[in-house]
Amino acid sequence: MTEPPRPPGSGEPGPYQPEPIPPSAPFGPPAGDEPTAPLSGAPGQPTAGGYPPPAGGYPPPGGHPPPGVGYPTGGAYGPPTGYANAEDKTWALVAHWGGAAATFFTAWLGFLPPLIAMMGRGAQSPTVRAHAVEALNFQLTWLGASVALSIVLCCGTVVTLGLGSVLFFLLGGPWLVGVIFGVIAGIKAGEGQLYRYPMSIRLVK
Repeated sequence: MTEPPRPPGSGEPGPYQPEPIPPSAPFGPPAGDEPTAPLSGAPGQPTAGGYPPPAGGYPPPGGHPPPGVGYPTGGAYGPPTGYANAEDKTWALVAHWGGAAATFFTAWLGFLPPLIAMMGRGAQSPTVRAHAVEALNFQLTWLGASVALSIVLCCGTVVTLGLGSVLFFLLGGPWLVGVIFGVIAGIKAGEGQLYRYPMSIRLVK
């Protein structure tokens, strides 16, 4: 007659002996067999959060970069260089190029566009006033030179016809100077720079 099988763990030999389960890792590899290198990164150099952060850092939760990072604060559609807004730039160009155009076509009214710019926009914008004052002083200076040469031209015509003819050609000097330097100042103003006219008397502050 055969002996019935004994229950496991009774301490007596029998046909069935279960293997003990290590207490450290019941559902994983035995203790001491953990991997020594992470799944990503250099072997043997574990990282705390898996992948390293990008070079520029993570963006803020709002989705917009802080000032000075990413897109420039002014942008391609911001105010023109040297001006608070586009209207100030327009008035500055009126003061310089308007004075040159008026001098070219009339030879006497070159001071009028910068005067209009100073009166119309100068009170609201110190930048426009600075451009208008520069152009106005220059145009008034060369207007005075033109008037002086005209008076001499009239006197010379009365005294002698030859002297009057010479002064007639000299009269074009102030006219040409007013046009050329007005155009140069307008180009500089378009770049956001305040142009200092040469040979200009500071009549208006």
